[in-house]
Amino acid sequence: MAYDPMLVQPMREELTNLGISELLTAADVDAAFAKPGTTMVVVNSVCGCAAGGARPGVALALQHGTLPDNIVTVFAGQDVEAVDRARSFFTGVPPSSPSFAILRDGKLEAFMPRHHIEGRSPDMIAASLTSAFDQICTTTAA
Repeated sequence: MAYDPMLVQPMREELTNLGISELLTAADVDAAFAKPGTTMVVVNSVCGCAAGGARPGVALALQHGTLPDNIVTVFAGQDVEAVDRARSFFTGVPPSSPSFAILRDGKLEAFMPRHHIEGRSPDMIAASLTSAFDQICTTTAA
């Protein structure tokens, strides 16, 4: 059963206010992942490690000089169809929320599961993300 939309709206807005696009359906996921280049997917969640680490870590990472071409989010426990479809691209890794995935041309290049987010500060999470950006991405922020 999905979470109450009123409950998750502020959590969604933490990411959409950063310019991250929400994917609400499987068709949205397919369209986003079909775009050429690199795509980072934030699997958002209501848990404390999403609030205390994942979302603030993303906000810090987006200040980095090199970024993915596309940055999107799906919400675990809310947008079930979109989350299931996104996870179908995360080959070889079990479902995890919150989590981060970086794909290149629809193929998984990097994945940060919940157990690499829990107990880590936003600065530590941002450092891991920006390291992955430097290795995988080519787009320089304006």
